[in-house]
Amino acid sequence: MEENRYIQMLEHHGVKPTANRLLIVRTLAREHHPVTMKELEDELLTLDKSSIFRVLSLFREHRLVHVVEGGDGAVRYELCQSRHEDEDEDEHVHFYCERCHRTICLHDVPVPQIQVPEGMEVRSTGVLVRGVCENCLRRQSAAS
Repeated sequence: MEENRYIQMLEHHGVKPTANRLLIVRTLAREHHPVTMKELEDELLTLDKSSIFRVLSLFREHRLVHVVEGGDGAVRYELCQSRHEDEDEDEHVHFYCERCHRTICLHDVPVPQIQVPEGMEVRSTGVLVRGVCENCLRRQSAAS
C-alpha cells in the first residue's frame, strides 16, 4: 500500500513514476533527517551517482524535495511533505549540531516571513540554526 502513496506523491508533483524515482522517494521517506548525496549513494548501491543526481534535480524542479544547506557546507535533501504545488506549507527550520554534524528538522518551528523589496519574488526561504543537539549535550553531561 505504501508504494501507491509514493506513486501518487510523484504524480501529484507532475513526475512520472519510474523504478529509480520510486526507489529514491521511498529512501527519502524512510529518513527522519535531510540526507547528502553521499548518504543516498551509500544507501542505493544499485544506482550510480549521476542517476541519483538527475532524479534529485527533477524532484527539486517539481518541488518534491527541499534542499537544505547544512552547517558543514554539504547540501542535503529531504522529501517535501507539501500538499500544494504552488505553496509550500512544509517549510521549517533546521538545526545543525556542531558536534555530531547531524542536521535535524524542526517541523514545529516555522520559517519566519521575510519581507523583500518591491520587484522581488521569494520562492523559498531556509533557516539553519547552529548549536549542540540534546544527545550531544547529554553525552557531555554524562562524561563530566
